[in-house]
Amino acid sequence: MEEVRGLRTAAELAALSARTAPKSKGEDFIKIKVLEGEELRRLAQAIVEYGQRTGRGNFDRDGDNVKNSSAVLLIGMKDATHCGLNCGACGFDTCKERVPREGEEFKGPQCAWRLQDLGIAVGSAVKTLSMLNVDNRIMYRVGVAARKMGVCDCDVVVGIPLSATGKNIFFDRE
Repeated sequence: MEEVRGLRTAAELAALSARTAPKSKGEDFIKIKVLEGEELRRLAQAIVEYGQRTGRGNFDRDGDNVKNSSAVLLIGMKDATHCGLNCGACGFDTCKERVPREGEEFKGPQCAWRLQDLGIAVGSAVKTLSMLNVDNRIMYRVGVAARKMGVCDCDVVVGIPLSATGKNIFFDRE
């Protein structure tokens, strides 16, 4: 199917946009992965199962969106060092006070400036997808499940499912 091949190309171009997005101090801690096929189906199921196991809402809805997608772009951060600004935006007065710990869904706390790097990378990717007319949506729940099932080695990650159908499947959701 031409649309599926086109979505793979679009995902690769979006990954390129995320990779080349500006980063604090010019240091790159961004990790990127594209999921398709069986790996994507396993992720969709893991999203639903996580919501059922934890009682957290809307994991079923997002799992259905992923199941009906052709690809998922994962963008995350791994082992991001602090920027050394002692700005307090992470909740600590100094960068040295910040002690990483494993949370229920993500590892934190993260340097606020590094999280902005992640946001800029994600924004660059979805802008590219938008320019290519690829339906997509940034999803926190996709990142949670991807991290839990070990398909990406990131401390914080979000997922962006991609679709090419006659109507955008990521909106008008129940």
